[in-house]
Amino acid sequence: MNVMDSAPAKSSLMSPESDIQRTQFPYVTGTSVIGIKYKDGILLAADMGGSYGSTIRYKSVDRLKPVGKHSLLGASGEISDFQEIMKYLDELILYDNMWDDGNSLGPKEVHNYLTRVMYNRRNKFNPLWNSLVLGGVKNGQKYLGTVSMIGVHYEDNHVATGFGNHLARPILRDEWHENLSYEEGVKLLEKCMRVLLYRDRSAVNKLQIAKITEEGVTISQPYSLKTFWNFSAFQNPTVGAEGSW
Repeated sequence: MNVMDSAPAKSSLMSPESDIQRTQFPYVTGTSVIGIKYKDGILLAADMGGSYGSTIRYKSVDRLKPVGKHSLLGASGEISDFQEIMKYLDELILYDNMWDDGNSLGPKEVHNYLTRVMYNRRNKFNPLWNSLVLGGVKNGQKYLGTVSMIGVHYEDNHVATGFGNHLARPILRDEWHENLSYEEGVKLLEKCMRVLLYRDRSAVNKLQIAKITEEGVTISQPYSLKTFWNFSAFQNPTVGAEGSW
């Protein structure tokens, strides 16, 4: 008998690993998510674009989701991985409800859970390709945090993912304050999203803003921002740039 014939094939299609599908590289992705605290709770904003490489292929991708009674989640990055995370969270909330002990997971507990999930998958060299923003209100306490695809996490009064870290947070540092009304918070988020629309090629002019308070979660219907494209830098982007095409 040939020794090679008797050895099990390492890459056999019948092996236990053959039916496991992993996202090794992001395919359809969403761009920045921005979150802020305001007087009564938390506000999150995200557009509805789904980019296939550099092509904005989908324009109705919902990236803001409620989690249990007290939390709201926004995600940038790979859409299918976000769906997997929501599956984990649905199982977590169901298991928590089965205890029927009058208690429920708050935003801090959900955020801690997400940090462990992301770090665990990173350690297995099989990361979930997302950056997450988790906000919520429980017992009058507002909570807002973020976690990256490798488990880096922190809390703050305002957070952002993707290009929002570079383009939106400077605006938030200048204009955010803890007594923002709902209307002022929405106006501030719209200003940030408009800047991202101008500067981020993956952004689309169709967004949602979600709020969470002690009363629960409200996610707006998709809408568009008013824009102005006649700035001189937009009309002649290469003026004064030596050696450019």
